[in-house]
Amino acid sequence: MRVDVPLGHEKFGKLEPCVCRANEIAANARQRLYEMSNLERLSHLTFENFNRTGNPKAEFVSPQEVASLSDALNSAEEFARELKGWLLLEGAYGCGKTHLAAAIANACVQRGVPTLFITVPDLLDSLRFAYNDPETTFERRFDDIRAADLLVMDDFGTQNATPWAQEKLFQIINYRYINKLPSVITTNLILDEIESRIRSRLQDAEFVKYVRITAPDYRRPTETSNPGISMLSLPHIKEMSFGNFETRDDEVGKEVVTTIVKEKQDRYGRPVKDKEIIREKVTPQHIKRLHEALDASVHFAENPNGWLVLLGGSHSGKTHLAAAIGNYRLLLGGQAILTEVSTLLDYLKATFRPNSDVTFDRRAYEIRTTPLLMLDDLKESGISSVWAEDKLHQILNHRYYANLPTVITSTLDPESFAKSYPSLWNKLLDGSKCQICVIDMPPYRRAAKVKKTTPKKSK
Repeated sequence: MRVDVPLGHEKFGKLEPCVCRANEIAANARQRLYEMSNLERLSHLTFENFNRTGNPKAEFVSPQEVASLSDALNSAEEFARELKGWLLLEGAYGCGKTHLAAAIANACVQRGVPTLFITVPDLLDSLRFAYNDPETTFERRFDDIRAADLLVMDDFGTQNATPWAQEKLFQIINYRYINKLPSVITTNLILDEIESRIRSRLQDAEFVKYVRITAPDYRRPTETSNPGISMLSLPHIKEMSFGNFETRDDEVGKEVVTTIVKEKQDRYGRPVKDKEIIREKVTPQHIKRLHEALDASVHFAENPNGWLVLLGGSHSGKTHLAAAIGNYRLLLGGQAILTEVSTLLDYLKATFRPNSDVTFDRRAYEIRTTPLLMLDDLKESGISSVWAEDKLHQILNHRYYANLPTVITSTLDPESFAKSYPSLWNKLLDGSKCQICVIDMPPYRRAAKVKKTTPKKSK
């Protein structure tokens, strides 16, 4: 049929489908999108069965991680109701992104909204297959995807990033961005890892709602969001608090005997252990400085601002105070990571393994930007390579200039610290950002004695 419009109208002389035919065309379009979406296998994913508190079988889910799930669910429900702008869900594998994206798609399909839910690799495969599909053309398939009333792109970043794939993805995203078409994108990439033209559009805060989910993997409940790295989930560390921290006031005048075992080499270059016994009395000055460190830690826990550095010998209480800070923040709903420096560096190196399912950039980003980072046991021998020293410097440098709360414990005295880490030490001397507490208290417990062994005679 032809629409009765005056000469010069954009529809003058053009054929238009009748109402019945238009409804049929729309129904066919919805059906094509639904078939491409393969939503039947995801129809069970709804807002109602999304667990906003995380996997109940998980060993530990912090209040902040629970809050990120709740925020993501609320944002997804709001988006499904209003269908305005874009929703970007970012998080590690198995954190619930796909569940929420599918729940949005299912809710909209039930309302009759033409919806395409598709993983990005499948989307690109669909376009490639269209070149040889006798039932459609590439142009029609491409237009169905980019012009869908609602497009949900799952697992963005897992695709094969060929120039052709990058260009087609940009064309789709750019078309939808220009025409303000509702879209949902889920990704395990951080924004810095996304191609610059696409990243620029995703960073439009007025149009794109960005939600980061920090919860652990639902499919691997025994792991935390930073598997194996934070000591705050360990049973004995969980028990450390300011309430059970021993200030040792009753030890003034008592003698503490400590056995220190040092590794040396004999004249033939063979490793030998040399024991040194140190006798030291606990003085009022020792107790005073321990109380000062405790007070500084309590104040920092109540108001994490700037950096706190705890210097002291082994078993002087540094780790207990750091753990107490972390546990206190977790109880208040915050997020904190307590880890040994050597463990952190091994954690970053693990991303280079062939079977790693996460990139180094993402792991470094998570550590660099975590709300509260506590590095335990920074020592002279802890930095084993130029690479490790460089990565640690990048993390701490970022946190310093971004004013992110950080706690460092070390067995180095101020002079040794300044010699080992001159650049970092100069930053720590800034009293407006950092507080340094020196705990020169004798150890809480004696070092284990080394058993004497007689070398076996060679036959």
